[in-house]
Amino acid sequence: MNTGPNDLRALWDQLRSEVIAMASAEPLLANYLCKTIIDHASLIDALAELLAGKLASQNVPTKVLVEVISNTLRSSSAIQNAIALDLLATSERDPASKGIANPFLNYKGFHALEAYRAGHALWLNGRQSLAYYFQGRISEVFSVDIHPAAIIGYGVFIDHGTGIVIGETAVVDNDVSILQEVTLGGTGKASGDRHPKIGRGVLIGAGAKILGNIRVGERAKIGAGSVVLQEVPPHTTVAGVPAKVVGHPKADEPGKAMDQDFDGESEG
Repeated sequence: MNTGPNDLRALWDQLRSEVIAMASAEPLLANYLCKTIIDHASLIDALAELLAGKLASQNVPTKVLVEVISNTLRSSSAIQNAIALDLLATSERDPASKGIANPFLNYKGFHALEAYRAGHALWLNGRQSLAYYFQGRISEVFSVDIHPAAIIGYGVFIDHGTGIVIGETAVVDNDVSILQEVTLGGTGKASGDRHPKIGRGVLIGAGAKILGNIRVGERAKIGAGSVVLQEVPPHTTVAGVPAKVVGHPKADEPGKAMDQDFDGESEG
């Protein structure tokens, strides 16, 4: 799925409208909301302002980061498409979102993912030192540690965010949902391609640990607290320590359905 300029404009119009209503309802936030959203001309401008304010430090000020992030996000229509689809995924999959303004402003899982996207682009452009700075600040500010070389698709939802670790050679396909305390890690000091590959539409429950260069097939479901050390077939539910097959998801796309209950899962 791709979004075009008209879709991005519609999303921006919706975001700005929601924030204007929010500022009217809560005057205490009005100045902050104007500076962060209302006074900007586009979703990318607003996101750059928001992320820079959170990732800045004494030695790397907000003004410098706004320019770096804005230029980086504008450099690729694919990045802008991913941002739009991530925001829609977050709004649609979290029943507490009540629109797109709250996720955009307040969900650190969304913030960490979009900051990673800027860091990943910097990594690909040969600016590894700055990409590592982004990784470090994302970890400090959002409690989410994503290596800038990791590859993450679009329409990804990071729920809550706290404690997530995604390693250097991990790959996460489109439409995946990841809950808190998830690790996509290695199994030790092995070098090279050593991290999991997560297929499209997968749901990874809270606290799950997926370790090693193994594949989780598309539309699979990983139970909360599971330790996954072997490949997971497509559209299969696994759970336990170590994880074992316990059935098949009721939903065709678990990553979108967000159903973490095993009751009624088919065994065949």
